[in-house]
Amino acid sequence: MDHVIDVRGMVKRYSGRAVVDHVSIKVAEGEISGFLGPNGSGKTTTIRMMCGLLTPDEGEGTVLGLDVRKDSRRIRSQVGYMTQRFSFYEDLSIEENLNFVARLYDLHPVRDHVRDTLEDLGLTARRRQLAGQLSGGWKQRLALAACVMHKPKLLLLDEPTAGVDPKARREFWDEIHERAAGGMTVLVSTHYMDEAERCHRIHYISHGTLLASGTVDEVVSEAALTTYVIEGPDLADVMAQLTGAPGVDQVAPFGTTLHVVGRDADLLGETIGKLATDGFTVRPGVTSLEDVFIQLMAEPRETAA
Repeated sequence: MDHVIDVRGMVKRYSGRAVVDHVSIKVAEGEISGFLGPNGSGKTTTIRMMCGLLTPDEGEGTVLGLDVRKDSRRIRSQVGYMTQRFSFYEDLSIEENLNFVARLYDLHPVRDHVRDTLEDLGLTARRRQLAGQLSGGWKQRLALAACVMHKPKLLLLDEPTAGVDPKARREFWDEIHERAAGGMTVLVSTHYMDEAERCHRIHYISHGTLLASGTVDEVVSEAALTTYVIEGPDLADVMAQLTGAPGVDQVAPFGTTLHVVGRDADLLGETIGKLATDGFTVRPGVTSLEDVFIQLMAEPRETAA
């Protein structure tokens, strides 16, 4: 299977500190690949190196078959990059903004490209509405329209659904899957676990280091965490007792239950077993992707400490 993104050992430093530290990622053609991690983990910097906006200090690789060091200008012209923040002219209409973008990409005839893009993204009826008057969901749709108007083979999306309501998020992901089915490759950074689960593969980065890659099932399995669900009275007191107890790495309330997660299954089982005789119901739980990511976020801090 051809890899649209194949970068190895990517490093970017600012003031002597590596904000991206030897990151290697492969993304196959037609794949939707999720890029996850906490704020400040290096996601945006990595994406900018991939799309030719930043030059890596170390590392090598290709994007769309082009060298990330030598062919940055050609890469920029062939990818669609959607930034975290809405970056269009708010005093121009949707149509006027797209006219501007079409001229930037030197698309001809401009009118035809804009018309087709408006129809493709369902924006025709709103084409004369000012961008500044759009809701978050429609701003997102305008941004996506601008990214795909030149028909890129690779779409790089940097937290595209932040601040967007669930319905708009669902519609956005339907669009992404439709385009991936047509052969477009997508790398999307997100904080939402439900969005990560809609990706074909995921990559988790923290403190500039890539910690996990694979399908959702693979990443959860490789984390090797054990999860229990506890029901009973005075769960707040139980949570206080379990926090920091032997074998317990995470304790979190979920509605009327507690989810308890640990890496050492035997030690966790001993600690949890003591609750079974005190009027509590304890049953095995399913480790979620969120549990894994919370664990991955904590481990680098422990290493640094």
